[in-house]
Amino acid sequence: MQTAKLSNISFRALHVWRRNGEVLLTTWYTNLLPPLMEPVLYVFAFGFGIGGLVEDFSFQSQEISYLQFVAPGVVAVAVMFWSFFETTYSSFVRMYYQRTFDAMIATSLLVEDVIAGELLWGATKAFVAGTIMLCMLTLFELPVWPSAFWVLPVAAIGGLLFSSVGIIVTALSPKIEAFNLPVFLLIFPMFLFSGTFFPLGQLPAWANQLAHILPLTHVCALIRGAFLNLTPRDLGVHVIYLLFVTMALCWLAIRLMHRRLVK
Repeated sequence: MQTAKLSNISFRALHVWRRNGEVLLTTWYTNLLPPLMEPVLYVFAFGFGIGGLVEDFSFQSQEISYLQFVAPGVVAVAVMFWSFFETTYSSFVRMYYQRTFDAMIATSLLVEDVIAGELLWGATKAFVAGTIMLCMLTLFELPVWPSAFWVLPVAAIGGLLFSSVGIIVTALSPKIEAFNLPVFLLIFPMFLFSGTFFPLGQLPAWANQLAHILPLTHVCALIRGAFLNLTPRDLGVHVIYLLFVTMALCWLAIRLMHRRLVK
C-alpha cells in the first residue's frame, strides 16, 4: 500500500480550504452566531454568576477576579472545540456521506492535498472563533492589550493541533457514532481539567502532573498569559510542547487519513 508523502503537499491544498470557506459563507449566520454569543453567555454565567461567589485571588503574584481567570480559558476551549469538531463530524460527513473527498481526489488534487486542506481549514476556524471571542470579550474590558494579540497565533497553532487530533479520530472511526468515545475520554476531560475553569494547583499532585500531558493545558496557559499580560511559568516548555506535538500529530493525521482513503 502506498504511504503518505509530505512532499506531495502543495499550494493545491488551498483549493480545499477555499471550497470549505465558500460553503461556510452560505451558512454564515448559523456559523458566526455561536462564537458571538458564547463568550457573552460564559461571562454572565461564570463571571457574574459563579464569579460573584468567588473572591479575587492571587494568580502568578497578581490579584485577579475569577472572571479575568476564566475568560481566556473560554477562548482556549473554543479553539479546541471549533477545530476538533470541524475535522471530526464535518470532515466525516464530507468523506463518508457526501463523498466530497472522492470527488476532489478525482481531480488534480492529491490525497495529501485534501488532508492538508482539511487541517488548514480546521485551524482557520479555530483562529476565527478565537478572534471573534477576543473582540467580544474586549467589550467587557477583559483582555490586556497589546499583549492579547499573541492569543491569535496561539489559537492558530492550537487549532492545527486539535484539527490533527480530529483527523486522526476520523481516520480511525468506522462510523460517525464512534466519535462519542474520544469525546468522552479525551475532549471532555481536557475541557474540565486543563486549567480552564480553575488553577491546576487546586488538583492533587498526581492529577496536576497528568493534566500537563493534555494539549489544552499548554494552549490554555499560553492564551491566558497573553490575555492577561502575564508570562506563564515554564513558558519554554509550553511553546516547545505545542510546536513539537502539533508537528507530530499533523504527520500522524496525514499518514492515517491517507491510509483510510487509499485502499
